[in-house]
Amino acid sequence: MEKRVERAAELYESGYNCSQAVTAAFADMYGFSEEQALRMSASFGGGIGQMRKTCGAACGMFILAGLETGTTIANDKKGKAENYMVVQDLADEFIARNGALSCGDLRSLPEEVSINASTETGVKPCYKKRPCKEIVIESARIWIDFLSKRRN
Repeated sequence: MEKRVERAAELYESGYNCSQAVTAAFADMYGFSEEQALRMSASFGGGIGQMRKTCGAACGMFILAGLETGTTIANDKKGKAENYMVVQDLADEFIARNGALSCGDLRSLPEEVSINASTETGVKPCYKKRPCKEIVIESARIWIDFLSKRRN
């Protein structure tokens, strides 16, 4: 499983966002190609569409949680509740290991830059601190820990 952690780090280092890196590192386990995983998780980088909300690496874990435990039955209240509990447990573990769940809280903004500022490309400026690679790695490890407990 350590190879999946390494793969998540490689994907992030090669330019994919945090959510894409986490999701794609495990995609084949759920019958998805890397390309499909990259597409399904593309919108969650930068704290969901660069809005600095829920960390994209955590969102990647939550996508995987849906693939692992999500229900496909519309009125399956028990299945939904079980999946939501998994997501809540993953979020709690993410916070315990990283200190926050929000991208904005995990990365500190330069004082002179507004959260709404943008460049000509529409991409918001980078933060001074970018702990993202480490958070991607930690998210992959949290997912591995979850799978290990679930499958034993």
